[in-house]
Amino acid sequence: MIKKSKPKIESQLERETFKLKANKGGGILSFEVWGYVQDGKTIVTRYNLAYINPLICQKDNGRVLGFDNAHDYHHGHYMGKVAPVEFESYEQTLEQFQEEWQHIVKGLKKVKK
Repeated sequence: MIKKSKPKIESQLERETFKLKANKGGGILSFEVWGYVQDGKTIVTRYNLAYINPLICQKDNGRVLGFDNAHDYHHGHYMGKVAPVEFESYEQTLEQFQEEWQHIVKGLKKVKK
């Protein structure tokens, strides 16, 4: 007898928005993640990570930096430009997003001095 697997039901796993103080770069950090759990493991199917600050970037709805997999491919946003990115895992993409956002904030602090 062949065991049928349950259909995978995608749901929103995370939706968080943080309004940042000026010393953290100002603007908004936004995290949206969808997926499902299979065999105790979380599988991310869609994601949208964004640093939005219209004072820094007036293009792309103020998105200074972002990563998502909308439009059937993984891509990054930076200051109004969009380019495909290599995808290893959601966790690696999240780490890259956080590192690049911190780099931007450090650059802003240097400019203000």
